[in-house]
Formats: sequence, C-alpha cells, structure tokens
Amino acid sequence: MEKIKVQNPVVEMDGDEMTRIIWHYIKEQLILPYVDVPLVYFDLSIQNRDATDDQVTVEAALAIKKYNVGIKCATITPDEARVKEFNLKKMWKSPNGTIRNILGGTVFRAPIIISNIPRYVPGWTKPIVIGRHAFGDQYKATDILTKGKGKLKLVFEPEEGEPQVYDVYDFQGDGVAMAMYNTDESIEGFARASFNRALDLKYPLYLSTKNTILKAYDGRFKDIFQEIYEKEFKDKFEEAGIWYEHRLIDDMVAFALKGNGGFVWATKNYDGDVQSDIVAQGFGSLGLMTSALITPDGKTLEAEAAHGTVTRHYRRWQKGEETSTNPIASIFAWTTGLRHRGKLDNNEKLINFTKILEDVVIKTVESGKMTKDLALLIHKDKLERKHYLNTEEFLQTLKDNLDKRLNA
Repeated sequence: MEKIKVQNPVVEMDGDEMTRIIWHYIKEQLILPYVDVPLVYFDLSIQNRDATDDQVTVEAALAIKKYNVGIKCATITPDEARVKEFNLKKMWKSPNGTIRNILGGTVFRAPIIISNIPRYVPGWTKPIVIGRHAFGDQYKATDILTKGKGKLKLVFEPEEGEPQVYDVYDFQGDGVAMAMYNTDESIEGFARASFNRALDLKYPLYLSTKNTILKAYDGRFKDIFQEIYEKEFKDKFEEAGIWYEHRLIDDMVAFALKGNGGFVWATKNYDGDVQSDIVAQGFGSLGLMTSALITPDGKTLEAEAAHGTVTRHYRRWQKGEETSTNPIASIFAWTTGLRHRGKLDNNEKLINFTKILEDVVIKTVESGKMTKDLALLIHKDKLERKHYLNTEEFLQTLKDNLDKRLNA
C-alpha cells in the first residue's frame, strides 16, 4: 500500500526498559512502513532526564502543547533504589506529573476488550472509561499528627477582609488531621474535558461524588459540572443521543458493577486512582488498558500505556533469556495519538489505519496467538509453553497479520 501522508507533526517520547525495546519495534515495523508522519522525538529515558536535569520532559510537554498530539512510552519514576541504580543527581519527579502540570487536562483510562480474555466482571461487555481529576484533594493535602489535648481549627485569610476561622475538632488525645483543597478553575477544566471525551466516544457521562457528606466541597464539583452542562453541552449531548448524570460514589459503584459498561465515569482524584485499577482488573488485565491525557478544550491529547516499564522482563532480556511481554497497550498508545492527529487534520486515511491496526491486534489474540500474561488468564495453572508466543514472535505475528489485512 502507498504510505499515508500525515501533514502535521506528532511528539514522540521514548521511555525505559522493556517498554523502550518494544516501542522501537512498534514504530519501525507497525507504524512507519505504512504512515509517513513527521515525529518530533524526545528521549525521556531516566538517563537522559538525569543528564538534562529533567528539562527534556519540560521541552516534550511544550512541544505537545504546540503540536497538540503526544505519544509516550512508559518511563521510570525513580525511588531511592533507582537513584542508586542509575547514580542519579536526585529523585526526579514523575514525567507524567510534569507533563500533566504543563498541559493541564484530565487522564482518561479505558480497557481494550478482547472476547476470549476472561473478565473478572463478566457482565462488562463495553468499555468503562475512567476520567480522573488528577489535581488537589488528598494528593496535595497537608496531613499532620496531633499530640495530646487541643483544638483543631481551619483558617482562611482572604487578601481583603477578616480571617475566617472554623472549629474542626476538640482533641482529647493523640490523633491525626488533614486539610485539602481544590479550585474552581481546575474543576471547570475537568468538567469540560469529561464532557468533550463523552461526546467524542458517544458515551453518556456520570460524575460521582459524596456531596451528601461533603456538602460544600463535593457539592462544588456537582454544581460546576451541572452549570457547564446546561450552558455548553446539553444541546450537543441531546443531539448525540447521550446524557449526563451525577450520582453518589457508592451508588455509582453499584451501578457500574451491575451494568454492562459503555459510559465515561468522571471521578475525583482519589476515587479515580482506585476505580481505574478496579476497572482495569475487572476487564482482565492492566496490560489491556489505554491512557490519554486530554485538555479541557479537547484539542490536545497525550497517549500512553497505563502500565509500567516491565522491569522483570527487562532483566531477563538483558541476560539473553526469552521474554513474553505484552505490547498491546503501547500499540494502542500509538493508534490513539495518530487517530487524534487524523481527527485534527481531517485525515480519514490515517483514522482508518489506526482502526485497522487495533482490529488486527484484537483479532490476533482472539485467534489464539498471544503473550504469556494473557494466556495465563485463560489457561491458569494448566498453562503450557505452546499456549503463548514470546515477545518477538507475537510482534512478528501482528506485522504479518497487518500486511495480510492491508493487502487483501
């Protein structure tokens, strides 16, 4: 087939360990032979982030802001052991956090559904897309240990006017306390990103909070979502045949478990952290999960796999031992990013190619050809070597099947 010409650039961010090795195969064998795309490349390996004092991550984020599409390989977020292993200057922050802080936006995670991979929640037949408001709340809270008797107060000092003092608790002994926050600006961005994602997927949107208990805090989330829906999205939703609804978090969990999926679930920060892992496991595997950071206006998207760098397999690969590493989420990072590029550029050929590649991946696994992690879900303790392919065999099978499909 003739290569698909892509007019505008895509930002490519390389990563670490086993995912970096797989990443290069995907690019060289499954993307570039078919798509003529200008790539703006950044090496986000832990070694290069250290060498550039993490400026490479900032530059990558600014490039995504400029070109509106980023595709990212999994990267190491160093702990103390990694600082020692790589002799790093310091414990650098998560690249995902740095990129998210520069771009803004909301992280949406969605499962890749494959019919022969067993689901722990068998009723889930359509994706549940988790939108996590990754700002503030418990993750930026001030938490303390209190000693002995004493009064806990919350104080807000406005720039103008008198301080506002709230009595929180009268301690009779040792305890703990926490103060957390959020902003209208961030919640508004979260709302718009969620509404735009639901429109893009043609799925209804649900926001979950506990506003019956946190009347002011969670009530603010509920009110802002409702105001923006009424003013900006109601007509678009009705035209698309979808809807928006607020539910209490406990009611929403029960609703999700009883349903068959097919919706976007907007969650507060902590809820999204928990529910995205529950949803991933409920559909079968964290290795079958996409992740996309999308800005409030829906224009800028950064796609990546939802899993880590697969260190255990990398150690084996370094020793020359056989590995069977699942590349599916990394492939879908490429297709998600390229499809967004196609959408922005009105490039139907590119959009169609991404759909074909995703379908080839799914049908390959459904034909019985898969990596060890997926075969284990099917065969469990009866797993034998004949049930799975190694990393290179699986990638080559995908390449062969893609060629057959495109030349049919």
